[in-house]
Formats: sequence, structure tokens, C-alpha cells
Amino acid sequence: MSPKIPLFKKMAHRTESEPPPNAEMLLDAIPDPVIAVNDADRIFYVNVQAQEFFKSGRPILLNQPLSKLMPFGSPVLTLIGQVRKSGVSVWEYSVDLSTPYAGEREADVQVAPIGDQGGSILLVLREASIARKMDQQLTHRNAARSVIGMAVMLAHEIKNPLSGIRGAAQLVEQNVNDADRSLTQLICSETDRICGLVDRMEAFSDQRPLQRNPVNIHQVLGHVRQIAEAGFARRIRFIEEYDPSLPEVMGDRDQLIQVFLNLVKNAAEALENVNGAEIVLSTAFRHGMKLAAPGSKDRMALPLEVCVRDNGPGIPEDIRANLFDPFVSTKPNGTGLGLSLVAKIIGDHGGVIECDAHPRRTTFRTLLPIHRQKNTGQKSWR
Repeated sequence: MSPKIPLFKKMAHRTESEPPPNAEMLLDAIPDPVIAVNDADRIFYVNVQAQEFFKSGRPILLNQPLSKLMPFGSPVLTLIGQVRKSGVSVWEYSVDLSTPYAGEREADVQVAPIGDQGGSILLVLREASIARKMDQQLTHRNAARSVIGMAVMLAHEIKNPLSGIRGAAQLVEQNVNDADRSLTQLICSETDRICGLVDRMEAFSDQRPLQRNPVNIHQVLGHVRQIAEAGFARRIRFIEEYDPSLPEVMGDRDQLIQVFLNLVKNAAEALENVNGAEIVLSTAFRHGMKLAAPGSKDRMALPLEVCVRDNGPGIPEDIRANLFDPFVSTKPNGTGLGLSLVAKIIGDHGGVIECDAHPRRTTFRTLLPIHRQKNTGQKSWR
């Protein structure tokens, strides 16, 4: 049982011009969004993280009904009523908080009474936990290791026999009639197709150290968009929602292009039969967690968020949990290797990738490290 929180004593009746400095300072330092509402469920306090979460400043959010910030029928309002009755704080996990204010968001929500302030309530929102993101990252890396082992085995044990089969078929083709020649050609084309699949698998076996350099992620996305609009996505509308103040990413430009080109291509294929097809490319600076990068003892912050969002039909629920595993695909003729390679590359960069799939709104979100100048520890900003 969690104790009541006395921090906001008398705070519900303060004016914006008279903030209690100690409380404001402490709550603004909390890395999670914090909201306080009075007995009429109107907001009388938001910390800095809550303003960022709802993409609105304090003057706009104060005195608003909490229901205006929550999706219709949100369980948060019901939880507030339960807490007022019981006087005990509660947690609700994986609450959908998707609104025009917050965008597509999901968070764990803690609701707690504020001392004896006549029904005033404190809410703390916590997006996907660090542990959850670390578990996802480790899962993706383990899946990539499995594919690497398979790739090495395929390269050595399959390609050589296939080469012999193809050569034998070409020799046979010289001594058969026209009716049978189609069969030898079929053998050649199928061996070529299998070799192509093995070549794709071999991309996972590249264990060379990543060559990290400062990369402007907006230039990467611009290059990807140019390729897409000139080919497979020429009938799709692109929308860019960029934070122009982002620092540079620390990584390999060519590999990052491969990642986002793959994600955009998947989105375009999902939009093949959708009217008003759109792909949204967005970037933002988020206060992220720190994770150890592969091959390094350093722990890197991952505050750079890059999203590829489409308004397609979404992803079947039965494969969402295994979406980044090898050979998992929603396409009838897909190999299921594209997203596994994406997960490997992002993992090699020390980053995290996740998918939030809903009908008409599927988002692939990556969190990446920033570039820091050597010897100074300062961020390199654009």
C-alpha cells in the first residue's frame, strides 16, 4: 500500500504567479510526466515532462478538464474515482493515452491522493519501462544471432551444391528437346532464387566493427524519401514532422539508410490498396534511457527518436510479438528477413526499435544515440 502524497499541500489554491519553488523544482526534475487535478478533475499543476508529453505549454494545460487530454472512455477517470473513495494509490499498466495532444502514446499510470486536499489527485505517467525496452533489445539481438548462425551454415553448406546443380542443368539443357528445356531452365531459375536468399542471409554474418561517424538523420531520411518517391512509393503522400534542432546520430550512414528504406518500403507495401495513403517521417528529442552498446563498455543515451508511420491496415495481432524474428512476415511471398536485419543494425548502433501497430496508424519507432564531441563531452547540435 502506497502512502498518501503531502507534497501539494495548499497547492490546489495557488496562483500561477506564486509557485512553491521547492515543489516545482523537485517535480520538474522527475523524468516522468506529473499532473495534479482538483476535486472537479481540472488540472492545477503539470511538470515540464507533462508539457512535453502533451505537446502543450503550462498556460494551455492549466485549468483544463483532464478528460480533454484523455481518449474517450479512458480508464484513468475511473481510477481517479476509485482512489478518491479508497484513499490508496493504484497502478494501471499499458493504458492507451492516444489523443491529438499526446499523439500515439501508451503508458503505465499511477494515481495517488494528495494528502488531505479535498479530492485532489496526482497522476504519474510512465511510458514503456527501461526494463521492457531492454528486454526488447535483447530479444532482437538474440534473434539476430540465431540468423547469423544459420547464415554461416547456409553459405558454406548450400551455395556450393547449388552451384553444381545449376552447372549440371546447363549441361543437360544442351542435349534436350525444346519441351524439356523449360524444365532445365526452371532448375536454373530456382537455384538462382535460393542463392539470392542465401546472399540476403549472409548480410547477418557481417561481424565487422561498426564504423561510427556523426550522421545528420534528416539527410538520411531525405535520401530515403527521394528513393521511395522515385520508385515504389511514387503514389504515396509523404509528410515530414522534423525537429530541426536535433543533434547528429552516432552511426553508419549507409546502414541507417538501409534501415529506414526497409521500413518505408514495408509501409508502402502495406498501403498498396489504401485510399489516401500516407507515410509520416518524424523525429523528436526524447529523454531516453541508457543502454550498453555492443562491443563497448560505455553506456549511451538514446534520446533521438525517429518514427516511420503509415495509415495502412496494421499488423495482425498474432505476429506482433515476434515481428522482428527471422522468417516472420505478413507478405504472401515475403522472406521475413527485412525486419530482422533492421533490428540487427539498430542493435549494432546501440539503439532500440519497437512497433506500435493499430489499424490506420502503424508506427515503427527507433531510439538512437547522439554524437558527442571527443574530449569535451559536449553534444554536437545541428
